[in-house]
Amino acid sequence: MNDTRHNATPDSSRIRDLYDLVTGDEHARVCRNLSDEACREQPTNFFIHLVALLANKIGDLIASPKLVLPWLMGALGAPVWMTGLLVPIRESLALLPQLAVAGWMRAKPRRKWFWVVGSAIQGASVVAMIAVALTLEAVPAGTAILLLLAVFSLGRGVCSVSYKDVQGKTIAKTRRGTLSGYAASAAGGVAMALGLLLWLTPIGDATLTPLLVLLAIAGAAWLFAAITFSSLREYAGATEGGGNALKTAWQSLGLIRSKPGFARFIGVRGLLVATALAAPYYATLARDSGGEAIANLAILLALSGLASLVSAPFWGKFSDRSSRQVLILTGIVAGLLNLVVAACAWFDLGDTLGVWPFAAGYFVLAGLHAGVRLGRKTYLTDLGNNDDRAQLTAVANTTIGLILLAGGGLIALIGLLGAAAAVAALSVPAFAGAALAIGLPDAE
Repeated sequence: MNDTRHNATPDSSRIRDLYDLVTGDEHARVCRNLSDEACREQPTNFFIHLVALLANKIGDLIASPKLVLPWLMGALGAPVWMTGLLVPIRESLALLPQLAVAGWMRAKPRRKWFWVVGSAIQGASVVAMIAVALTLEAVPAGTAILLLLAVFSLGRGVCSVSYKDVQGKTIAKTRRGTLSGYAASAAGGVAMALGLLLWLTPIGDATLTPLLVLLAIAGAAWLFAAITFSSLREYAGATEGGGNALKTAWQSLGLIRSKPGFARFIGVRGLLVATALAAPYYATLARDSGGEAIANLAILLALSGLASLVSAPFWGKFSDRSSRQVLILTGIVAGLLNLVVAACAWFDLGDTLGVWPFAAGYFVLAGLHAGVRLGRKTYLTDLGNNDDRAQLTAVANTTIGLILLAGGGLIALIGLLGAAAAVAALSVPAFAGAALAIGLPDAE
């Protein structure tokens, strides 16, 4: 147990007072699983994390491969099969290399620079997509965007494997979910405002310009996040086990057997990817009902932002109390939602109500996916310790990358029967994930 009130300067005292106000610590500031040095820096680091995460999540919401990039591909005349590769490329390539990256990262006593470089790669990749859109069309444009998305995803993977390790060293337990919740909520507010502005702005037939503006904002957000995170006050960590990345990766697989609850967690997370896989099909149903106008994209963007705004603080605090229960609840509700949305399509409600039934479904799904993300991130961070957290993250993410490839392919085959069939099928893994999560040990 550590207290951070000693030897405070006036400036640091103000930061700590604000930290107390935001987190509710008041005079009981306790640092669980942090060194004395990290505990003293926690108030400052909390806000550095918050600003960097906010910028990162803004980029995620407004350059989404589930919404904005498919609209961009369509505007450029890229074939539909290329659009279908966006989510698998982005998700799997962000996950699969992480086991090897973790071994390399482990050899470095300070890991924040991995996140800084990864965020800069994401920002540069998105900015490069603007140049592609201004110079290429059809298949060449689609090919270039997919290649840039692959580079983007590798940068995202580096960020993912490094962030939980850095967060675990700089932010105490019972504060990590709250931190992520605040960032996701604020980013949701920004995305909602941009969506509303896009919806209300008369743009006529100029469908490409607003998409490029969104990409520019997202790219700038990731570059700003990189600059912000570089100021994090991180102390050197353990480096045992670093060096030979492939050897370390193979050895890390043993954590699936040796770490209590870890294998079950991988199963739960693998099944709950249903919330990610379902989103493009929800968007497809909305597009089929309301058309491909920018106004309909704006509606979905605003609703996805609103979902993060209103749900993330709840999920963040809920995750700090019991991330296991978050995973159970989100799985059950996601399964039920998929069945309801599929029924709306089968009963042709879109013919009478247009985009709105599926936009509403997308709103709820986005809120549930925020819960899944916060729940699994908090659970995994709390399950690990400073010695094995990076390896746990890498093993989990690599195995989930394989699950995404296999599961995404299977759902794509079912999708040949229609988007509604794919949505209904995704209720099965959602329910199964909730059932499996019941047996998870509490990690808090």
